[in-house]
Amino acid sequence: MKLTLSYDELTNCMRCGFCQPACPTFQETGIEAASPRGRIALMKAVVDGMMDPDESFQAQMDLCLGCRACEPVCPADVQYGHLLEQTRDAIERHEPRRWWVRALRRTAFRQLFPQQRRMRKVGGVLAFYQRSGLRRFARKSGALRMFPPSMREMESILPDASSQGVVERLGTQVPATGGRPAGKAGMFRGCIMDVLFAETNVNTVKLLTEAGFDVVIPDTQNCCGALHAHSGEMEQAKELAKRNIRAFRDAGVDYIVSNAGGCGALLIEYDHLLRDDPEWAELGAWFAARVKDVSQIIMEKGRIPKFADAAGESAVEGRAAASNEAAAATAPPAAAPPSPTIVTYQDSCHLRNVMRVGNAPRDLMSRVEGIRFVELAGADTCCGSAGIYNLLQPQMSTQILDHKMEHVADTGAHYLLTSNPGCLLQMKLGIERAKLGERMQAVHIVDFLYDRLRK
Repeated sequence: MKLTLSYDELTNCMRCGFCQPACPTFQETGIEAASPRGRIALMKAVVDGMMDPDESFQAQMDLCLGCRACEPVCPADVQYGHLLEQTRDAIERHEPRRWWVRALRRTAFRQLFPQQRRMRKVGGVLAFYQRSGLRRFARKSGALRMFPPSMREMESILPDASSQGVVERLGTQVPATGGRPAGKAGMFRGCIMDVLFAETNVNTVKLLTEAGFDVVIPDTQNCCGALHAHSGEMEQAKELAKRNIRAFRDAGVDYIVSNAGGCGALLIEYDHLLRDDPEWAELGAWFAARVKDVSQIIMEKGRIPKFADAAGESAVEGRAAASNEAAAATAPPAAAPPSPTIVTYQDSCHLRNVMRVGNAPRDLMSRVEGIRFVELAGADTCCGSAGIYNLLQPQMSTQILDHKMEHVADTGAHYLLTSNPGCLLQMKLGIERAKLGERMQAVHIVDFLYDRLRK
């Protein structure tokens, strides 16, 4: 940790405590060590030789969601997320793990996520499980009881997987529709996104072309490296970053577009990730400067498409027809317009706290005719997903989620939107746990907007 952590960053913390109200784990536990301020104090104590990084120290580092909600409220601009990643990297390098844990990590982080073809094969196997009757058999036979409750819950809300990603469906280049192109946007397709949310990737490309962008999807891109960076696999994260930089630079893109807040947050920090590499530092800065969230690039650089909710559109048409018929003496009374669709939004932590994008998704939603947006209390606090946190820390994750769903229920929304796949799955689980499924569904904002494009 002495070699890995930035001591200047450690000493920047003023111990003011502004981070505590923003920290989900501190709010749930009330324990000083479970706050950003407390964790930084622990890190500094280890670096200063005042304590050993024992099991209790590691437990507090593992308990952190890494949501980085502490950063926007910090008056000293402490980059807590960087310190957390550096600490986990140091622990991973020097703390021996059981052989089966090392084998699982090596398989996931080196042999699976970085390999697009293998990910698509996993998607094909999962799709077969879901559609062949095996899933129904596994659920009815009780075979799933062999797995922990958190994994069983996750299995119950997984979307339909696919072995056909966005490139297989649309190709690597899709031209803008109508008018002069607003720029050349490189679509970052991700690894899990292209297996479990391939339709969202397709809809993202179509939204971008409607907004006036020529879209290119470099086939040589790979995993962003976020899961690696958050889990202490920093060297592997750097290698993945270099491959992505090379792929998008060779494609000559003006922008690099992400539809997953967790991916975008690391992509926009490739400059920091590669800052100590003389060969790649400048290229990392080139890449990071071009990263945009899909909602952000449409609002800032594109031609904003026209959207209309189905209920809102019929209401508009109904009022127009009633107005025309009112001119005739025999016109029947106009029917009452249908109630508006109520929509709320859960922020992706990394999109809001790292990419600093909070208004753009809401601004785009406001462009949809016939809906009413209701702000979610605590929308800027973590939902408890945090990558694979909900699998590794199921008790804290569920505790945070259940409290979140109390506020969700108060909105009376028909749609709960978000901008990150992990958040979306967590929201689906929350709706199921809160028994809100009959009146509400969780949807990625891209899918919601694409379905409401005026065709």
